[in-house]
Amino acid sequence: MTQKILILINDAPYGTDKAYNALHLAMQIQKDYENTDLCVFLMADAVPCALPNQDTPNGYSYNIERMVRAVILKNGKVKLCGSCVTDRGLKELKLIEGAECRTMKELTQLTMECDKMVTF
Repeated sequence: MTQKILILINDAPYGTDKAYNALHLAMQIQKDYENTDLCVFLMADAVPCALPNQDTPNGYSYNIERMVRAVILKNGKVKLCGSCVTDRGLKELKLIEGAECRTMKELTQLTMECDKMVTF
């Protein structure tokens, strides 16, 4: 039986380690539990995590864009809150291929159907 895991990220890609920790966990789950149905949902200040062409700020040894791409490459889903994207003026920007804007209704459905949910 496949487990459904939902990881919810609310913090910006850089400035805190929350996005990094969440994506690191997602990647480890995918490595250790290949049959897991994994979804990362980006909300609030986390929506820029799915923007392409990120320059890693000085002092950071990781690149969030590469981590998001790695999750998608291993068949993980990366979804963004559409309202959060619009509220931050990012609606017209291109996202990392495979990432997609979604609604609160879909987040509600993902939450009700998942076996485990982790928030950052």
